[in-house]
Amino acid sequence: MTDNPTSPSSDLPPAWEPAAVEAELYEGWVAAGYFTADAASEKPPFTIVLPPPNVTGSLHMGHALNHTVMDALSRRRRMQGFEVLWLPGMDHAGIATQNVVERQLASQGLSRHDLGREKFVERVWEWKAEYGGKILDQMRRLGDGVDWSRERFTMDDGLSRAVQTVFKRLYDDKLIYRAERIINWCPRCRTALSDIEVEHSEDEGELVSIRYGDGDNAIVVATTRAETMLGDTAVAVHPDDERYRHLIGTEVALPLTGRRIPIVADEHVDPEFGTGAVKVTPAHDPNDFEIGRRHDLPSLTVMDLTGVITVKGPFEGLDRFEARPAVVAALREEGRIVAEKRPYLHSVGHCSRCDTVVEPRLSLQWWVNVEPLARAAGDAVRDGRTQVHPPELAKRYFDWVDNMHDWTISRQLWWGHRIPVWYGPNDEVVCVGPDEEPPTGDGWTQDPDVLDTWFSSGLWPVSTLGWPANTDDLAKFYPTSVLSTGYDILFFWVARMMMFGLYAMDGKQPFDHVYLHGLIRDAQGKKMSKSRGNVLDPLDWLDRFGADATRFTLARGANPGSDMALAEEWAAGSRNFGTKLWNASRFALMNGATTAIPVPARDQLTDADLWILDKADALVSEVDALFEKFEFAKICDALYHFTWDLYCDWYLELTKVQIAEGGARADATRAVLGHVLDTVLRLLHPITPFITEVLWKALTGKESIVVTEWPTVSGSAADVDAARRVEGVQKLITEIRRFRADQGVKPSQRVATRLSGVDEAGLTALVGAVTSLARLDAPGEDFTASASLEVSLAGGSVTVELDLSGAIDVAAERKRLTKDLTVAEKELAQCEAKLGNPKFTDKAPADVVAKIQARREAAQAEIARVQARLAALPAG
Repeated sequence: MTDNPTSPSSDLPPAWEPAAVEAELYEGWVAAGYFTADAASEKPPFTIVLPPPNVTGSLHMGHALNHTVMDALSRRRRMQGFEVLWLPGMDHAGIATQNVVERQLASQGLSRHDLGREKFVERVWEWKAEYGGKILDQMRRLGDGVDWSRERFTMDDGLSRAVQTVFKRLYDDKLIYRAERIINWCPRCRTALSDIEVEHSEDEGELVSIRYGDGDNAIVVATTRAETMLGDTAVAVHPDDERYRHLIGTEVALPLTGRRIPIVADEHVDPEFGTGAVKVTPAHDPNDFEIGRRHDLPSLTVMDLTGVITVKGPFEGLDRFEARPAVVAALREEGRIVAEKRPYLHSVGHCSRCDTVVEPRLSLQWWVNVEPLARAAGDAVRDGRTQVHPPELAKRYFDWVDNMHDWTISRQLWWGHRIPVWYGPNDEVVCVGPDEEPPTGDGWTQDPDVLDTWFSSGLWPVSTLGWPANTDDLAKFYPTSVLSTGYDILFFWVARMMMFGLYAMDGKQPFDHVYLHGLIRDAQGKKMSKSRGNVLDPLDWLDRFGADATRFTLARGANPGSDMALAEEWAAGSRNFGTKLWNASRFALMNGATTAIPVPARDQLTDADLWILDKADALVSEVDALFEKFEFAKICDALYHFTWDLYCDWYLELTKVQIAEGGARADATRAVLGHVLDTVLRLLHPITPFITEVLWKALTGKESIVVTEWPTVSGSAADVDAARRVEGVQKLITEIRRFRADQGVKPSQRVATRLSGVDEAGLTALVGAVTSLARLDAPGEDFTASASLEVSLAGGSVTVELDLSGAIDVAAERKRLTKDLTVAEKELAQCEAKLGNPKFTDKAPADVVAKIQARREAAQAEIARVQARLAALPAG
């Protein structure tokens, strides 16, 4: 094979080196405006808004997977003629960002209070400008085709206006209110948390049973939080529990406090759990709070905002975790401890940002009445306006939105969207919209809290397109086409965007499709964590394997709704696939593959040409169908096997014979070779954009694969006879190669061979391919067959007779076979020893015994084969 100096491949280096070209290619795409959407375009829209990463974040494998999916969807639609908008941006990440800056201040011996609110917020903006958003640069390395001209930030002026507008509308519609309720409180961050900002884990604790009262009026309760008993205002039992019916309505002495508290009947109590009696602390437990409301009980807060006990007495000033054993010790001294169980595993909530144990706390906060919003969010999926993929995860969505609790949206932070409510000197409350002037004068103050980060990110699909203004972008690109995200935030972020999008846009859904991918785990299926040491870094993969290999590996594991196991060797395998594609493309180009001339009429093509064209048509149809179902793993498998197995391993080899014939046959083959390569590169481009760009431009000489057309099927009916004949040749070549190997013939050794039955099998036109690819020479006058085999094909049988004289190193072959025989005999001996041992056969599971029996049979067959081959070898 010689390089054709006029071939486009002359510009291709001998090996694919992604690090040398990726950055330049990407910046070229951006500069050319390929990713910039035009709201005035008459093309049909396709829109994805990037789930905004935290401004504090960096690219992790979950991001890399989701970004690969979104980029693949966007690139394909762009090639299909859609006006594509993939809109990027970042979330201000209230708690996370404030924590980062507060730690920075602490290293200087300062707190945010030393700076004051205004100066602290300025410092956060400075930090954001200097350090925030490094993930956006990392997105470029991955190849994200986002419209950078529309990059947004949740604290931008436009998005802030959207937040204030929706708050005002919800407030005026009585869907936002202020009330004292039990909330999740982080004593470290000193702010309320929503349920979705709390992560639960099984922690070791202590279950303490405490006797309240004495004698016949005594009642025993159990708790893992003994310090909260200082705030008990009742004991509750089930109204039908005969054990306690005589105590309902009476009072009992609360130990350590000198207070008497009532015993109330409430159906919430489970009489089968523990003693059937529960302590009621309305200010420090959500269930107790509801019991307290039903029975008009007082709520006593016993801790301050940092988790320190505030009750006058011996425990005042102790941290909650110091107070717990101190309270238990005091109760034990009074003889009130009935039982202690330790360690006691129970579910404990932790702040998702700092891992501090969350404290349920009665607090005055702002809330969203979610019932009508959640009902609308459920209806949009039920009536098909929004489709969930995979469909079975829609049930999880309904479980959430149909049972959603009111959402606490106020946060005791300084970084975020300030709640637009002012309080007057005479208890006035005024909510101010974006075009309204806040009240001024003595005694007027703005609410000090900011809004939950999810409040602003819930508006992301509308606010990023310019809402509340009726912008061209909003008119063109809303509803968005697809939301791609992990199923783990289906309840949290997706549901909130559905609620706000439907509310803001009068019932028009924020996305047509919700694609939910799984979580990434290690090769053993375990969750990745720093403590396990099994975290894989996508930036490391980008350095070592390149963006295409990283993306292909992630996409190949992406089954809708299913978690993905991931290992480094799979990225190496994807890199090898890229190398295979590169080398095959160079070979095709060196041999004149072209798209400059059309593929000739089908009656002028060989069976091999027709076969590969029909397979390419089938591939296009398969990939299209799989894209519509978000089946990325199956897409990658289809592309991988077509490219490696059919195009590279078979068609390229078959074309060598056809091109060698020269003339019209060679020209037709070059056209087919180029056409199919063009199809493969375009189909692969959404997932592996960089290598396909370089190869496609070398093949076609055109501007960019990014803006070329998506391949379509030819419309020609598949030639089943041609396919049958090519498959017959494949089988014949494979069997000859296997037989040669069994005979000890080196792969490169040519062997004189006589073929019989080729014409009858219909393979006359392909016999040249058989002799070339199976390394066969024509029989000479002195031909003597020393070995033969018969291959049964659909069109008939072909007899293959080989003259192996001189083709085998007899001594080396005898040594190899003797080694194989030793291995097989050892395997047989091990199997027979196990099967001859009653302790094994009587106790081992049936399937295990069956496997050993199968191994014995395989060993016996291998021994027979090797012995026969040794016997057939010439003497010497």
